[in-house]
Amino acid sequence: MKAKITYTLAAIFMSSYAIAQTDFKPEDTEFYSPKPPIVSISSGVPSDAIALFNGSNLDQWESSDEKGGPASWTIENDVLIVKAGAGGIQTKQKFEDFQLHVEWKSPEVIKGEGQGRGNSGIFLQGLYEIQVLDNNNNPTYVNGQAGSLYKQRPPLVEVHPEQNTWHSYDIIYKAPRFNKDGMLISKGNVTLLHNGVLVQNNTQIEGTTEYIGLPKLNAHGAGPISLQDHGNPVSFKNIWIRPL
Repeated sequence: MKAKITYTLAAIFMSSYAIAQTDFKPEDTEFYSPKPPIVSISSGVPSDAIALFNGSNLDQWESSDEKGGPASWTIENDVLIVKAGAGGIQTKQKFEDFQLHVEWKSPEVIKGEGQGRGNSGIFLQGLYEIQVLDNNNNPTYVNGQAGSLYKQRPPLVEVHPEQNTWHSYDIIYKAPRFNKDGMLISKGNVTLLHNGVLVQNNTQIEGTTEYIGLPKLNAHGAGPISLQDHGNPVSFKNIWIRPL
């Protein structure tokens, strides 16, 4: 009897919906405000983006060492190059949700194998690493190759641009949320395009990037974009971000 009543109510609803649809005019479901902001594009960069590195200086960056201080990486021919032994660098400004664009290139001469080949990383909020690595003829663990959410999720596909060319990462990031008591409300997630190819599709981030052991869920707010010094002279250029 209950099933019959439920079915009858559903039929009445659908019938009413169909009748209501016939009463609509096209303009009844059209709206003209508020209008989306206008974003223009110049040389591939959105007008509302913040330039984090445009080739001229490191004004937006500082050392990611606990003691802080100025960023001391090298700039040559408008390109930012990891200075081995100098430590990582991070943005002075902190972010939550964002769209991030980074271009990177492996060293001209690559030594070593596995994780020793052109290794660096891009840390979202300083905590969650998108791996930078030379993948060409380089067997390593799949959740540690370029395009991976390091030690958590391998890329959907392994992208191989031509050798000695620039890679591009376009990253859409939604930060995790915690309540006022530090309890997790929702985990973060990331979408990544490697040279225009989707390699992470709304991937859930399980927690902090850990070299040994499992990810940790530490309550936090906004955080910087960090670039890793792994001892390899990886190059970066054209870094910009759009807070969302």
